[in-house]
Amino acid sequence: MQAAVTKFTQNALADLRRQNFFSTAKKGENFELKADLNSEYKERRKDTVKRVIANMTIGKDVSSLFADVVKNMQTDDIELKKLVYLYLINYAKSQPELVILAVNTFVKDTDDPNPLIRALAIRTMGCLRVEEITNYLCEPLRKCLRDDNPYVRKTAAICVAKLYDLNPQLTVDNGFVATLQEMISDSNPVVVANAVAALSEINDSSTQKGLFNINNSILLKLLAALNESTEWGQICILTTLADYVPVDEKEAENIVERVIPRLQHANASVVLSAVKVFMVYMNQNYITSEKTINLIVKKMTPPLVTLVSDHSEIQYVALRNINLILQKRSDILSQEIRVFFCKYNDPPYVKLEKLEVMIQLCNDKNVDQVLSEFKEYCNEVDVDFVRRSVRAIGRCAIKLESAAERCVNVLLELISSHVNYVLQEAIVVMKDIFRKYPHSYEGVIVNLCKNLESLDEPEAKASLIWIIGEYAEKIDNANELLEFFLEGFKEESSMVQLQLITAIVKLFLKKPSQAQDSVQKILQTATQSCDNPDIRDRAYIYWRLLSTNPQAAKTVVLAEKPPIESHTKIVSDSLLDELIANIGTLASVYYKPASLFGGRTGDNKIFSTPAEDANADIEGVPGTTIGGVENLLDLDFDDSSAQKSSTPPSAAPKSGMNDLLDLLNDDVPPMGNTGLSQPSTPSNNVQNDLLSILGGGNNTMSSSNIMSPGLNSNNLMSPNSGLGGLGGLSMMSQPQQPQKTVMLPANEGKGMEISAVFVKRQNKFFMELTFSNKTAQPLSEIAIQFNKNTYGLIPLAPIGINVIPPNESRDFTLPLGTNGPVQQMNPPTLLQIAVKNNLGVYYFQHVLPTSLFETPSTTPSMPSFGMNMNNNNNNNNSNNGLDGLLI
Repeated sequence: MQAAVTKFTQNALADLRRQNFFSTAKKGENFELKADLNSEYKERRKDTVKRVIANMTIGKDVSSLFADVVKNMQTDDIELKKLVYLYLINYAKSQPELVILAVNTFVKDTDDPNPLIRALAIRTMGCLRVEEITNYLCEPLRKCLRDDNPYVRKTAAICVAKLYDLNPQLTVDNGFVATLQEMISDSNPVVVANAVAALSEINDSSTQKGLFNINNSILLKLLAALNESTEWGQICILTTLADYVPVDEKEAENIVERVIPRLQHANASVVLSAVKVFMVYMNQNYITSEKTINLIVKKMTPPLVTLVSDHSEIQYVALRNINLILQKRSDILSQEIRVFFCKYNDPPYVKLEKLEVMIQLCNDKNVDQVLSEFKEYCNEVDVDFVRRSVRAIGRCAIKLESAAERCVNVLLELISSHVNYVLQEAIVVMKDIFRKYPHSYEGVIVNLCKNLESLDEPEAKASLIWIIGEYAEKIDNANELLEFFLEGFKEESSMVQLQLITAIVKLFLKKPSQAQDSVQKILQTATQSCDNPDIRDRAYIYWRLLSTNPQAAKTVVLAEKPPIESHTKIVSDSLLDELIANIGTLASVYYKPASLFGGRTGDNKIFSTPAEDANADIEGVPGTTIGGVENLLDLDFDDSSAQKSSTPPSAAPKSGMNDLLDLLNDDVPPMGNTGLSQPSTPSNNVQNDLLSILGGGNNTMSSSNIMSPGLNSNNLMSPNSGLGGLGGLSMMSQPQQPQKTVMLPANEGKGMEISAVFVKRQNKFFMELTFSNKTAQPLSEIAIQFNKNTYGLIPLAPIGINVIPPNESRDFTLPLGTNGPVQQMNPPTLLQIAVKNNLGVYYFQHVLPTSLFETPSTTPSMPSFGMNMNNNNNNNNSNNGLDGLLI
C-alpha cells in the first residue's frame, strides 16, 4: 500500500514539473507593459508609454522595453512622439545598437511639414550621445540649418554644438561651424542668439583658436539683435560681448552705449551680464576715459541697488557679485550704504553677505553710522550673526586707523553687557586690534582681565592669554592670571595649551622672578604628559632656547610682530580678474574658478582679427584662495565619529565654497594654526642670533644626538661634546633628497597616477606630490584627506591644482600638521589616504619611514631656571647665567 502511494506521489510531481516547464514565468509590471505597448488600440499604447516614462522617472529599470517603445515612434500624435523621444534620450547609451532602428524615423521626421516635429527630431538626434548615430545626423542637420522656419533653425544651431562635443572633426569637415558663422546674420534674433551661444560653446571647448571671430559687420548685427532677443538670448550675446576684444576705445564706448539700456531689464541675470560687460571693459582698460568710466559707474548703481531689494535668493547672488565688484572698484555704491543695512526679516545668509558689503563700503565719512548699525545687530537673537557683527566692528578698526578708537569704545560697551558669547567674541577681536596697533589701547586690558572666569571657548581663552603674555610687563598680576589657566592645562584644547606655553615663557623672559616656578611646571607638563607632538615640540624648543642662550631666546620670543593687514579682500587679485569675467555665473557666487564648474576653461577672448597663438593657462588662475572650513572629501575611513580635517582660509578673508563650499565665510582660525599671533619675520640680527644657537646655520638636525640627561650646562655648548646647536642638537650634512614612489597607480585611480614622498624640513612635515593625468579628459576638483593616524598627521592646505589637462602632470607640495585626530595604527607609521577628483574617490595607504618621526629616547630632566637676565657672557663655554642647570 505504501509503495503505491509513493509511486502516485512521484507521478504527480513529474506531471507538475512538466506543466511548469511549458508555462511562462514572465510575471510583473514590465511584462504587462510590454503587452500593452503592442496593443492594437492607439490610446492604450499612449497611456502605456506614459506609464513607462513614469517608471523611468522614479528610477525603475524599463530598458527591456526599448524595442517595444521604439515601435511607437511612427505616429502623428506629437505628444506620443515626444514621450518616445524622451525615452530614447534616456536609454540610448545603454542600448546603442537598437538606436539605429530609430534612425529612419528621425530622418523622416526632419522632412515633416510640421516645423515642431522637424525641430523635435533634430533636437532628439542631438541629445542621443551615441557615436553610431553621428553619421546619420549630418544630412538632416544640414537641411535643418537651412530650414525656412526660424524655430527649426535655432534648434539646429544648438544641435551643432552638441555634435561638436561628440565629434569635433566631423563637425568642422561638414562645414557646420562655418554655417553657424553665417547664421549670425540671420533676420531672426532668436536664431542669432542661438548661433552665438553655439559658437561660444565651441570656441570655449576647442583647442583650435579663432573658430569664432567678430568683425564690424557681425558686431553691429549682435548689437541690433540685443534689443529684440529673449532674456536667454540677451545673456548669450552679452557674454560674447564681454569676451570680445574691441579694436579701439571708440568701439568699446559704442558697445557700452548700446549695452547700458540692458541695466533696466527686469531679469536679474540680464542686468548682471550687462554689469559684467562694463566691469571687464574697465578692468581690461578697453575704456580709459574718466568721463566714460564715471558715466558707467553712475549708471550701474541704481540697478545693483534694485537687485538688493529683490527676492532673498536674488539678493544673495547680487550681494556675492557686489562684493567682487567693490573689491575691484570701491567707488561704486559708495553713497548707498544704507541700502545694505540688515532688515529684521532677512534670511541669515543675506545678513552675513550684507555685513561683508558694509565692511567694504565703510570709510571715514560713514563709519559712525556703520558702527551704530553693527552695535544694534549685537542685540539680535541669532548668535552666529551677533558674533559676525562683533568681528565686523574689529575689521572696521583694522581697516580704518582713524576710527580704531571709536571701534574700541563700542567693543568696551559690548563687553560691559556681560553677554557671554558677545564678551568672548569681543576679546578675540581685541586681540586682532592689539596686533594691528601694538602698544595702543592698553587701558582696555584691565576690563578684559576682569572677565577671566567667564571664558569657556578655546579661541577666546587663547586670545586673552596672548594679550596677557604680550603685555605681561604692564600687568602687575600677570603671573596670577596665567596660573588660573595653568591649573587646568591638561584639559584645555591644543590652541589654548600652545598659547599658554608661549605666554608663560614671555612672562618668564620679562619677569624672571615671578614666573620661575610656572615656566618649569608648564614645560615639564608639556614635555612629559602631553600626547600632542606640536605641544611637546614647542615646549622642547623653548626649554632648549632658555637653556643654551637666554639672550637669544629673548630676542626670538619677544621679537616685534608685523602688524596684521586689513581683511577686506574677498579673493586674491589673480582670481578676482577671472571672477569679474564670470559675473552672474556660479563662479562668481562660489568664488571659485569657472573651470571647476565644467565650462569656460582657458582663453575665452574673441578677437576682431584672428586670435593670437597664446598658450592658454588651462590650470586656471594661480593664487586661488579657498575659504571656509570644510571637510574636503566628506569621508570617514571607519564608522567612528572622527574629527574631520579642515582646509585653511587664505591670507585674505574667505571665499567659500565651500559646498559645494562654505558660502557663509565663517571667520574661523586656519587648520593647523598653533597660535593667535601671525608668524613674524625676524630681523637679520635675530636670524644671526638664532643661527649662532643652531650651530653655524645648518637647518637639518640629527635626531640621534638629542640631549642626554647626564649633560650639564657647562659642557652643553662645548665643541667637543658633540652636542652643539640648539640645546644639544648636533648638525649634520644635507641629507640626500628621497625619491618619489608611485602610491596610486593609474589603473587603480581611473587614469590618475599619484607619486609622492614625505619629507621633513626645518621641523615641518611636507608631502611632495606629482599628479599625472593619463586619461583623455581634464581632471579637476582634486582634494586629499588623511585617516586618523598615530601621529595626528593632517593636510594644512587644499590641493592648489585647479585642472590637470590630459596626458600632463602637476607637482604640488602639501604642508602637513600634527594636530589632527590620533589613533594607534599597526604598524605605527601606517597612513591611510583618500584622494578625490571629478571622476571619483580613491583610497591607498603608505608606511612612512620611522626616521621622519624620530624623537628623544629619554626624557630630559627639567632644568632649574635660576636665570640672571642681565648676564650676557660671550664666552662659548659659559652657561650664560644658568648656574647649576642640569639637562
